[in-house]
Amino acid sequence: MIKLACDDCVYAFSKDNKPALRIKSGDIVEIQTMDCFAGQLISETDKLSEIDFDRINPITGPIYIEGAREGDTLKVTIEKIETGDRGVMCTGAGQGVLGDIMEGFSEKIVGLDGNYAFFSDKLKLLLNKMIGVIGVAPKDGEASSRAPGSHGGNMDNKMITEKAAVYFPVFTDGAFFALGDVHAAMGDGEVGGSGIEVPAQVTVKLEIVNNIKLVNPFVENENFISTVASALRIEDAVHTAVYDMDNLLKGKLTLCGYDRSMLLSAVGNVEICQVINSLKTVRFNVPKRIGGFLWVS
Repeated sequence: MIKLACDDCVYAFSKDNKPALRIKSGDIVEIQTMDCFAGQLISETDKLSEIDFDRINPITGPIYIEGAREGDTLKVTIEKIETGDRGVMCTGAGQGVLGDIMEGFSEKIVGLDGNYAFFSDKLKLLLNKMIGVIGVAPKDGEASSRAPGSHGGNMDNKMITEKAAVYFPVFTDGAFFALGDVHAAMGDGEVGGSGIEVPAQVTVKLEIVNNIKLVNPFVENENFISTVASALRIEDAVHTAVYDMDNLLKGKLTLCGYDRSMLLSAVGNVEICQVINSLKTVRFNVPKRIGGFLWVS
C-alpha cells in the first residue's frame, strides 16, 4: 500500500503547492494526519491561548493524481479511519455558539477505547469517526484549510466517514488532493468550536470518474446521496445544496420541475454540517433508492 506521512503537510489547498505524492487513478493510499492543533495540545497543562494559530488545520498532501484534468470529477472512497487512544477538545471565550458566556479557555484530554470516548468519569460517548477537512485545489490562488468551499475544505460533514465516497469537481490538472482535521466524534454544527480532535491514519481510494459533472462536492454512502454547500448565510447554502441535488436528480429521473420539487420536499432532508466558520456548511440528503430505483450509482 502507498503511504503518506503527516510530515508532508500544508495549510492551504493550492495547485502551487509541491506535490507530496504522485499516484494513478484507482490507487489506494494510507494518509497519516495530525490533529487540527498540529499536536500542540497533548495535555491539559497545554493552553489554547499559547499555541501557534498559524498551525491550525494541517492537511496532509497534496496528492497529484496523474491524468486528472479540469472538468473531471474526483471520487474519494473512505476505506478506513484509524485513530489513537486519546483526543483533545477545547472551547472558550469567542469560541462557538456559547462563546459569549465563557471567559478564558478550557482544554480537555479525552481517552478513547474501542467504540467509545470517555468524556468524564460518568459520561461515555459513542464514537463517530469522520474527516473534517478534505478537498482539492481551487482553480486559482489558494483556499485556507480552515475554510469550506466548492473545492471541499473545512466542511466538517459527519457523513464523511468510513465506507462513504466524496465526489469533488476537479479545477486543475492533478487535482492536488489533501485531507486532515479528523474527529473521533463530532455533532452536527460543531457548536462548541471543536469535535474530539485526533491524529489519524485514513485509507482512501482516489479515482477519476467522468460520468458526473459537478460544481460543488457531494457525498454518497450506502443509503443516501448528500449535496454539500457553503455560504455566508445558511439560507444561501441550503439554496445551493438543493439546486445541486435537483441537477443530479433530473439527469436520472424523467420528472418535470414541479414533480422534482415535490419529490425533494417529500424525501429530502436539510442538515447542518457546521456553523462556526464565517462560511456556514449544510448538506441535503436524499435516499438513494426512490421507489426501488437506485438513481445515482
